Amino acid sequence: MKTISLLAAAVSLAIAGAAVAGPKAVLPTDLPPYAPDRPLPVPAIQKTTLSNGLEVWIVPRSGLPRVDAVLAVRGAGLAADDAQHPGFATTLAGLLNEGTAKHDSKSIAELAQGLGGGVGAGATNDGVMVSANALASHTGEMLALLGEVARTPTFPDNEVKLAQANALQSLKASEAQPGFKAERALAEAVYGDHPYAHTQPTEASIMSVTPQLLRDAYAQRFRPDRALLVVTGPVNRDDVMRAVNAAFGDWKSTGNALADTPPAPRTTAPKYVLVQRDGSVQSAIRLGRPGIAATDADYVPLQLAGTVLGGGFSSRLMQNLREDKGYTYGARGGSSALREGGRISASADVRNEVTGASLKEFMAEFKRMGDEPVPAQELEDTKRYVAGGYLLSNQMQAAVAGTLASNWLVGLPAEFLGEYVPKIRAVDAAQVQAMSRKYFDPKDQSIVVVGDPKAVAEQLKPYGNFEVRAK
Repeated sequence: MKTISLLAAAVSLAIAGAAVAGPKAVLPTDLPPYAPDRPLPVPAIQKTTLSNGLEVWIVPRSGLPRVDAVLAVRGAGLAADDAQHPGFATTLAGLLNEGTAKHDSKSIAELAQGLGGGVGAGATNDGVMVSANALASHTGEMLALLGEVARTPTFPDNEVKLAQANALQSLKASEAQPGFKAERALAEAVYGDHPYAHTQPTEASIMSVTPQLLRDAYAQRFRPDRALLVVTGPVNRDDVMRAVNAAFGDWKSTGNALADTPPAPRTTAPKYVLVQRDGSVQSAIRLGRPGIAATDADYVPLQLAGTVLGGGFSSRLMQNLREDKGYTYGARGGSSALREGGRISASADVRNEVTGASLKEFMAEFKRMGDEPVPAQELEDTKRYVAGGYLLSNQMQAAVAGTLASNWLVGLPAEFLGEYVPKIRAVDAAQVQAMSRKYFDPKDQSIVVVGDPKAVAEQLKPYGNFEVRAK
C-alpha cells in the first residue's frame, strides 16, 4: 500500500488550514479538487511474548537502512510517584543512560554514536519509554545497548548530583513563568488528589532524590511483564528475535510491583483560583474539567470536537481571541486522554485589561459548541487537518514506533494506528455537538488565572468566587 506523499500532505494541510480560517482566507476559484485521502499503511506487526512476559512487536519497513526501537514500561511513569516525590519519574528516566553495570555515561554516548544512532529515555504520566536507533547493520548491537541501559542502570552518585543541579535550575526557570503555575493549579483543580494532579517537581522532591531511592524505585517499576518492545525498520524477524532474546530473554522482575494507577475522576465541582503574581502585566488563563481515558468510546469524536474548539491556528478560540479580538497571541483548547482518565482544557495569556472579556469569549465558544452543529465545510476542513497532521507525523518509522508504544501505554491496541484516521472521517456533526454538550458545558469548567489581583480581581467576579493563592 502506498504511503501518502509528504509534499502532497503538506499542501493539503496548508489549504485546509487556510479554508478553516473562514471568510478572511480567500482561495483561488480554479483550484483542483482535493484528491481522495490515502490511508496510513497498517503495518504487518509480528507479535511475540517472551517467557518473562515481555511483549515484542516487530514492524518490518523498507526504506532507509536504519532501525528504531522503543521499550515502553507501563506504570513506571509520573503517576507512580508518591506525594513526596512529584516529578521523580522524569529524573529516573533521564538517568537510565548515565551509567550502567558495564559503561559510564560517556562510554554509552560513544557506543551509540558508533552505531550510527543514539539512546535515551523519557517519562510520561503512564510510563517510561526508552528509545534507541542505529544503522540497520548494527541492529543486534543497538538492541544489546538498549537492553543494557534499560536493565542495568546504576545511578552513579556524580550523575545524580548533576541531574539534581540541572533539575533545580530548570525548576527555577519554570517557576518564573505564569503558565507553569497556571498548569499546576489547573491540574489540582481537575484531578484533585489523583496522581495525575501532581506531576511537576518541587525543590523538595528534587533534593530528596538519592541513588538508593532511584535503585529501589527502578526495581519496582521496571518489569518485563509490564513492558513492550517495538522494533521497526528493514529487519528480519528471526534475526531480531535472536538479538531480543540475547538482550532481554533473561530479564526477571525484582521487588514488589507497584499498584496500578486508580481511575481518575470523571466529574468534579468547578474551582475558581486566582494565583497571585503582583506586578504582572498579563493574566495566564486556564479552564478545564475532568475528561476521559483514551479507551473510552467518546475518545475519537471528542478529539475532533476539541480540534474545532481550539486545536489549531484556524480553531474557533484562536480565530476569536487572537484574530478577531486581538486579546492574545494564542488561544488553545481541547481534550487530552491518558490511561486512567483525561481532561478538557483551554488556555490563553492575555493583557490585564481584557482578562474578564477573554473569559466571556471562552465561555461563549464553549457554549456555541454545544448549542449549534458545526457547519459542514468547517467540519470537513477540520477532519482534513486532523487526518493530514496524523499522517505526516507517522511518516517516519521512529514516529511509528513511538506512536505504537504510546498507544499501548494508554491502553490502545496496535490496530488503532491505522484506525484513527478512518474513525475521525466517520464522525458527524451530531456527534461533535453531543460531545460538546457533554464535556464543554461552561458551568462545569474550573477557572485558574495567574495574575495581579489588583488588576484583574474585579473582572473575575462574574465568573465565580475566586480563591486567592500566593502560589
